[in-house]
Amino acid sequence: MNLTRVIGVLLMGTLLISCNSKPKKENQVAKDSTDQDKVNILWVFGEDISPWMPAYGDSTVTTPNIDFLVDSGVLFKNVYSMSAVCSPTRSAMITGSMPTTIGTHNHRSGRSDSLIVSLPEHVKILPQIFKEKGYHTFNEGKDDFNWQYNWDDYWTGPHKTNKFFGKEGHGSWNDRKDGQPFFGVIELFGGKNKNKPPTLVHPDSVTVPQYYPDIPQIRKEIAAHYNQIKMTDIEIGTIIEKLKKDNLYDKTIIIFMSDNGYKTPRDKQFLYDGGLHMPLVIASPGNPELLNKKGIREDMISLLDVTATTLALADIEIPEYMESKDIFASDFHRDFIIAAKDRCDFTIDRVRAVRTKEFKYIKNFMTDRPLMQPQYRDNKPTFIALRKAFADSVPFVNNWLKDFRPEEELYNLKEDPDEIHNLANDPKYADVLEKLRGNLNNWIKETDDKGQYPESKEQLKIIYDRWGERCVNPEYDVVKGL
Repeated sequence: MNLTRVIGVLLMGTLLISCNSKPKKENQVAKDSTDQDKVNILWVFGEDISPWMPAYGDSTVTTPNIDFLVDSGVLFKNVYSMSAVCSPTRSAMITGSMPTTIGTHNHRSGRSDSLIVSLPEHVKILPQIFKEKGYHTFNEGKDDFNWQYNWDDYWTGPHKTNKFFGKEGHGSWNDRKDGQPFFGVIELFGGKNKNKPPTLVHPDSVTVPQYYPDIPQIRKEIAAHYNQIKMTDIEIGTIIEKLKKDNLYDKTIIIFMSDNGYKTPRDKQFLYDGGLHMPLVIASPGNPELLNKKGIREDMISLLDVTATTLALADIEIPEYMESKDIFASDFHRDFIIAAKDRCDFTIDRVRAVRTKEFKYIKNFMTDRPLMQPQYRDNKPTFIALRKAFADSVPFVNNWLKDFRPEEELYNLKEDPDEIHNLANDPKYADVLEKLRGNLNNWIKETDDKGQYPESKEQLKIIYDRWGERCVNPEYDVVKGL
């Protein structure tokens, strides 16, 4: 995204999400207020971004605009996504429900005219809720929801459709009626940004996580991500300036976040913290009274909680079915966070994780296939380099590239933040393992985790027609040749 494109993006942006509403707090707008008094809420999505930034203790690149938001709002240090891939995450955030609860857990379902994928009737979409309250809603960038829908029911403004990636909007806060509040989403390319910042991070200067071998291609990928974070920060600064220019700066709460971690092989799509740990900043720099909160939060938060928090900030009631929680509610608390991985593109899998402050428990349901199954990134330079290094006996600290994986994994996150020493068979941690296993089993039953039910033959056929012989999982045998 060049700077001209960025400015164009900024002309249009604000972000959406589903939320829960709680009793009115100091920072909420009164229900009987006029449209002129209602707060605007803008989601700024940095796609595929990990929190490798000064606010999170990493000063490899400077991020003055993100730091500015942090200084004028609230930084959340322990936020974890409910999925490590975009479409289930975005489907969850726009509904306030876990994708495994409402059947949106398989990556990019709903991309066919021959099989209609719908949401449960009781589920309302965040922009629909805001529209009912008189808000202008818009999306600048992809939505990536796992069902079919009518664009005009959710958003204002033009869009284009890609059957593979979903709908891409070109809306703007400038499309609203005079004085109308808005809820908007601006999509930044984030970890997919191909533009270069003024000062580049050199691969020789980065630190390689323990779970990767120290090879040139991995260093190149890590350096590229720092550069992408720098570009994202520059784009956020442009958004702030555009809000000022359009006289919206003092009426808008900005929520900056990402959907999943960086695209490196053991991060994106996987339930280690490299794929789940997210940046999140909520700020109202133009008018501190809109949010009336500042500081750093260290408690555990699900990225899903952005939905209910967004509604609460607008003083809109949170639907009862939502599993999202208002972060700023006086009784907010999570003992653990659940994350899920199911089918990603043509790769069929089922993995669940339970994360507490100290431990991560991972359950691999499909141990008949390796962790690194065939996937869309197989032909990317980094994957090729990693597999060559593994074949050449370059040391790897654990077995994640081998042809097997354990049924259970357990990591002590304080002692082993890179999640490389599996303690599932260590008797010293038997009680922890049993407790977290029980948390997961109870959650599966209570929410009726839809990942336990296989995709239909019709859906498998759609995927097979799209990806062909790359569909090597045995589940596709029933549709091959049809």
